[in-house]
Amino acid sequence: MKQVFSGKTKTVFELPDGNYMLKFKDDACGKDGVFDPGENQVGLTIDGKGKAGLRLSEFFFKKINEAGFPTHFIGCDIDAATMTVRPATVFGKGLEVVCRFKATGSFVRRFGDYISDGAVLEPPLVEITLKDDNRGDPPVTRDIAVALGILTTDEFDKLSDLVRSIAGIIKNECAAKSLELIDMKLEFGRNKEGIMLIDEVSGDIMRVYDKQGNAVEPIELTRIICG
Repeated sequence: MKQVFSGKTKTVFELPDGNYMLKFKDDACGKDGVFDPGENQVGLTIDGKGKAGLRLSEFFFKKINEAGFPTHFIGCDIDAATMTVRPATVFGKGLEVVCRFKATGSFVRRFGDYISDGAVLEPPLVEITLKDDNRGDPPVTRDIAVALGILTTDEFDKLSDLVRSIAGIIKNECAAKSLELIDMKLEFGRNKEGIMLIDEVSGDIMRVYDKQGNAVEPIELTRIICG
């Protein structure tokens, strides 16, 4: 087993059979000790968050697979906080695909002259950004993605459709527990069979509110969704 990458919230290992293993960490994105899935830096460590994130990822990956959408998910070892996945090639050096149901966070910081915090976005808004912390994860349009050779026009449109469909599944699962999914960021890659959902589907990459309008932190989200 060879380590190939260590990120903010997980470490990636290559397995002898050609698949990969993701090792989940207890580190969380945020700022000044406050959890925020929209931040690009580790802001705090939450004991048990790695295993909680893995449980939620397993739950959602199974739901997404059952709905017929392709993912890299193979299986999990919750006790070891690891997930085994199929190999996939990322687009460019990596993309994040954000689906926003309501305006908040960085979206309002950028566009607050035109929209208020909490405004409903209908249809859900999709933003595609480059994974580039040094440049602030710059957003890319269809034309930019094609010009840079990162995506074809068809792939750009398919990503937009996929993220809305997958985020819709997660939104419905949250609603069944009286929770509201506000926004989330997903990652996609490709193999010979086409585009697939990769990385994780945990509380780390989504903003969820309870009925009182309070943000639900990752461990609590896992407890509510998975029991």
